[in-house]
Amino acid sequence: MPEDLTHAQRVAARAALVALESDLRTVLGDERSNTVELDQTAVGRVSRVDALQQQQMALAEQRRAGLRLAAVRRALDRLNDDPEEFGICAACGEPIGIGRLRALPEATLCVPCQSRRE
Repeated sequence: MPEDLTHAQRVAARAALVALESDLRTVLGDERSNTVELDQTAVGRVSRVDALQQQQMALAEQRRAGLRLAAVRRALDRLNDDPEEFGICAACGEPIGIGRLRALPEATLCVPCQSRRE
């Protein structure tokens, strides 16, 4: 069974969340998702299709980044509002575990509860 987080682990989690927030903001500022405008006289149809596919992939990445950024902000709020409760599973009330929080600092569920949910 995982143990409650130490103060140092909460400090490290906060730093990881802040860094992740910055990275996600960078992804959300990416201009690859802008409208694709190609000169059809200079660029072939295949190139346009490829550009549109790249655009859709960039949009999907931005949607995922937006959702994760919201989760990161909620995690930072939890950490600021009640540091002692950060890292506690929202479903069962047990500690989430430092390994999971290092991999996914915005996690709200422990591994067993997340597995049951999936």
